[in-house]
Amino acid sequence: MAASDVSVESVRGLLNERLTNLGFEVYPLKIGWYNSVLPPTLHLSYPDDTLAVVVLSTPAMFEEAFLPFLEQRCYQGLNDPIDQCVRKCITSAVSQCFPGEKVDVRYDYELLPSRKPKFLAQTAAHVSGAAFYYQKADVTEQPWAEKKMFGVCVHPRFGGWFAIRALLVFGDVTVGSELAQPVPPDCVPSREGRIKLLEAFNFRWQDWSYRDIISPIQTYSQKQRDYFSTPPAKRLALLRAWGYLPSDNNQPEPTSDTQSQEIGHG
Repeated sequence: MAASDVSVESVRGLLNERLTNLGFEVYPLKIGWYNSVLPPTLHLSYPDDTLAVVVLSTPAMFEEAFLPFLEQRCYQGLNDPIDQCVRKCITSAVSQCFPGEKVDVRYDYELLPSRKPKFLAQTAAHVSGAAFYYQKADVTEQPWAEKKMFGVCVHPRFGGWFAIRALLVFGDVTVGSELAQPVPPDCVPSREGRIKLLEAFNFRWQDWSYRDIISPIQTYSQKQRDYFSTPPAKRLALLRAWGYLPSDNNQPEPTSDTQSQEIGHG
């Protein structure tokens, strides 16, 4: 597909065809939207009108993509199995839908040599309209003084039961006024609700109560909850116990480098 043939709707449509049935959602954005809310040190080095797409996983991804990925014996050591599955799904979609196209795919778990993430996942989700990124600054008369409070995204349908997986940048594709910036749905409009959300996420993230700050249309299955509740170093053993990996698999357990994978990013 030539760059001149690529449009917002063609990109969204082709990716949806490949990824929706696997439990993913795609949301287009302009690089300028992303860069405009961040300091220059965190900007992505593309013109403002460059097309990008943020990819989310929904609760369905575990059963529709991850377990089949394991059943097909696609997992191969060292790296996190979920990360490998997501990479396989997205790489396959990009190569099939946009052969020869310049697509810079950045995953949520990837870091630059500086140890900074390759993109800020929650910022990308917010500016694309996919999910509202609630931060300390969104609370009036904050009760936490100078205490560090991490922000968290809330999806309008899934609450906190989702994850932001990747950013696809179409380096040779520019878009104009046909792509208007959406406003992310403000699911938690009250001060009290935002305090409850941020405190649940920062202080009690292990109980996952922040995910139910709104009534979601779907949550993780019990099997998925069991998996993400298991420390990353013990997940391969769990998958072996479930029969998804051979019992003689002696490869090292995967580790997680980023806080987002530990705090609410399952």
